[in-house]
Amino acid sequence: MSLDLVSYEQKANEAVKAFWGNREAARQKQIESGKADQGERAGVTSGKNMDGFLALILDIIHANGLLDAEIHQNRAMLRRL
Repeated sequence: MSLDLVSYEQKANEAVKAFWGNREAARQKQIESGKADQGERAGVTSGKNMDGFLALILDIIHANGLLDAEIHQNRAMLRRL
C-alpha cells in the first residue's frame, strides 16, 4: 500500500504563504492598535501561523485511512523546558 500525499507540494506551498501572511497580518494589527511587541514577537503572537501545516497533516492522515485519528491541540500541553 502506498502513501497518499494529497498534493502535498501545493498544500505545503500554500501553508508557507499562509505562515508568512499571518505573521505580517498580526504584526500590522499590533502596529495599528499601538501595542506592537518588540522585534519578531509581533508577528508570532496571533497563534495561527502553523494552521496551514496542520491542515496538510490532517489531510494526509485522513487520506491514508486514519479517519478516526485524534489530533489534540491543547495549548496547556505546550510548555517550555
